[in-house]
Amino acid sequence: MFDIKTKPKKDFEREKEINEFFKEDESMPEEGLLESPHDLMIEEHGEDVILHWQGPEYEVYQKDRRWYLIATLILTAIVTYAIITSSPIMAITFILVGIVGYIHLQRDPRVLDFKITHDGVIAGNEIYEYDNIESFWIFYEPPHTKILSLHSRGKLVPYVHIPIHQEDPVEIREELMKFIPEVKQEPSIIDTLERLLHI
Repeated sequence: MFDIKTKPKKDFEREKEINEFFKEDESMPEEGLLESPHDLMIEEHGEDVILHWQGPEYEVYQKDRRWYLIATLILTAIVTYAIITSSPIMAITFILVGIVGYIHLQRDPRVLDFKITHDGVIAGNEIYEYDNIESFWIFYEPPHTKILSLHSRGKLVPYVHIPIHQEDPVEIREELMKFIPEVKQEPSIIDTLERLLHI
């Protein structure tokens, strides 16, 4: 065993190299370590921004106690019907829908950055490139309906809805028409129910 006074020179040099290595590692920016290829892609596409706005990821409707009471009664009626007709899967499904829906309604929407660039439309951490978009349409019926709807080529999620909030829909339309065609869309049954039921 070597005492510190008699420690070989090679050991001191090796220890110095190790300390310098860890010192350099600690000085590395934390963000650099966390950046993923997806983050870098968003940063790259987000450099050439045409339009930019911020807002909640979805429209929030005010709901009073009456709304919650009616929703509870409807769910209770459906679950009761499922039990009477010996449909346990249906009953469990709507119970879970009620629980998940309640949790979702209690959560505040995230505030996202929305950008229209020369490469695509960015919503938060997602980018929808023009090559993957068939067309677009703007549903504009203030004060509640202000949605940019992208018809994507994806089969799982064919339509992507982006809230435009207080932005000028005419300006958004004019810029998007430079890259993708405008094709009229009809509100889906789900969209209509969301608007009527304020969900």
